[in-house]
Amino acid sequence: MKKVLSLVLVLLVALSAATVAFAQDLGEPVKLIVTLTAVSTDTHAKAMMEFEKVVEELSGGNIQVEVYTDATLFTQEEEVVAVVGGDADMTLSSASWLTTGSPWVSMFTAGYVFKSYDHMTNVLNGEIGKSVFEKIGQEQGILPLGAWYLGSREISLSEDRAVTTPEDLNGVNLRMPNSEAWLFLGQALGANPTPISFSELYLALQTGVVDGQDNPLPSVESAKFYEVQKSITMTNHLVDSVWPAINLQKWESLTDAQKDIIMQGVEAGRKYCDETNLAREAELVDFFKAEGVSVYEADIDAFSEHVLNYYLNDPISDSWDKDLLEQIEAMA
Repeated sequence: MKKVLSLVLVLLVALSAATVAFAQDLGEPVKLIVTLTAVSTDTHAKAMMEFEKVVEELSGGNIQVEVYTDATLFTQEEEVVAVVGGDADMTLSSASWLTTGSPWVSMFTAGYVFKSYDHMTNVLNGEIGKSVFEKIGQEQGILPLGAWYLGSREISLSEDRAVTTPEDLNGVNLRMPNSEAWLFLGQALGANPTPISFSELYLALQTGVVDGQDNPLPSVESAKFYEVQKSITMTNHLVDSVWPAINLQKWESLTDAQKDIIMQGVEAGRKYCDETNLAREAELVDFFKAEGVSVYEADIDAFSEHVLNYYLNDPISDSWDKDLLEQIEAMA
């Protein structure tokens, strides 16, 4: 019995020493403040909670993560500025919010550049993405760490009407997020883009301030836009992703061990987000039909040709790396 007790004591001492050593290897404790516009029920918001859980567990509490959803801290238009300025440490940003400081990033906001989920994730979560993210970090002070699948963006209207070609959007006041890149996409689609913050969109649809909006199906469901919409057209115009992005100075202040744990958290969040949204997209068409929303199919070829030509014939594409674009297209 004494031998058993002695062995247990030795193991406890060893475990305690290992825990102390682990904490020392990680470095000084840190806290990460994460600001999100997404509502708490959004898949990518839940994915950030998964990130929080994994990071805190793997770090043994050395890294604390505080996630604020529903635009509690900052609006959609303020988030990137807040992270760059150090008023928050992380956010989930789309490429469009990063084009102001890096105009060439508009290449990743153009409709139909990515042809599928696999195409998008292979590019952005591979070597090309790593290089793109590092360049953004150096130019803007905010470093994307990966790409999580938000879903393919579709167009929904407050009236029951199919959007077969870009001509069908002529005169339609289509809500877009308030950034130059987003508004340009709305123009390229053939609509009259109207800037409205995500948190104000439900009311804008309900009161007729805008005629429609574009979002992935999971976002339409979680934000309950289908309650004030009568039709959805499957345009698949943007295979959309959100990028978990961190203040560059904060990132560089972390130890290698802390960075490794954060990247494991990013991967856990990506896995949750991607798998959940892919599964939800597969079932949501039937859900919307059951809710009385008409679902139509667009002429994808007509949209794709029109949208890409709109970009390539405009000065917005002057800053694009055309060789890189060819590499991306070849990966489709």
